[in-house]
Amino acid sequence: MGFLKLRRNKLSITETINEAKKELSNDEHMLASAFKVEKLYKKHKFKLFAVLGAAVLYFGGTAIMNNIAEQKIVAGNEALITLQKDAKDTEALEKLKSNNPALFELYSYQNAMKNSDTAALKTLSASKNDIIADMSSYHLAVLEGKPAKSELYTGVAQIDNAYLLIKDGKISEAKEELNTIAEDSPVYNISKMIKHYTIKGK
Repeated sequence: MGFLKLRRNKLSITETINEAKKELSNDEHMLASAFKVEKLYKKHKFKLFAVLGAAVLYFGGTAIMNNIAEQKIVAGNEALITLQKDAKDTEALEKLKSNNPALFELYSYQNAMKNSDTAALKTLSASKNDIIADMSSYHLAVLEGKPAKSELYTGVAQIDNAYLLIKDGKISEAKEELNTIAEDSPVYNISKMIKHYTIKGK
């Protein structure tokens, strides 16, 4: 009995020592990992700070830019409301132009059409906004009685051009112009009527 007890005590001590060794080994691994992390941190800390700084600047900058853009939209809308009440308010006009150039061009186009302002339409026909440029150059040509080209008003422009040719007595050319209007065009039936009643047999 005494021998068994002694053996059990010996096993218990051995197990305790083994457990202690395992714990020490784990602690050593943790310390080694911590030293590696510290070494990497010291080696790359400036890069890390640069990345973190860039991230802060990016997200902070994006938030600021979004806020500025939102304020510009609000300021532009307020200026437009003011101009609708008083079209001669030059301060509101400048405010609209600086805060929302696209809305400013649209407002200018509407005014130019309302007042048949060819000078304004000429300026707007050079716009970087393709839609504003197309509409302005088309209406400018109509007001000046010149042949027009338009992506937005293709068929209508062809009718206008045919009318100008008829006025100049160029009947065959007018007919050719009308013949280029596609059957699925909204103005196809108008072109047929013009050919039938205006240049029939000519």
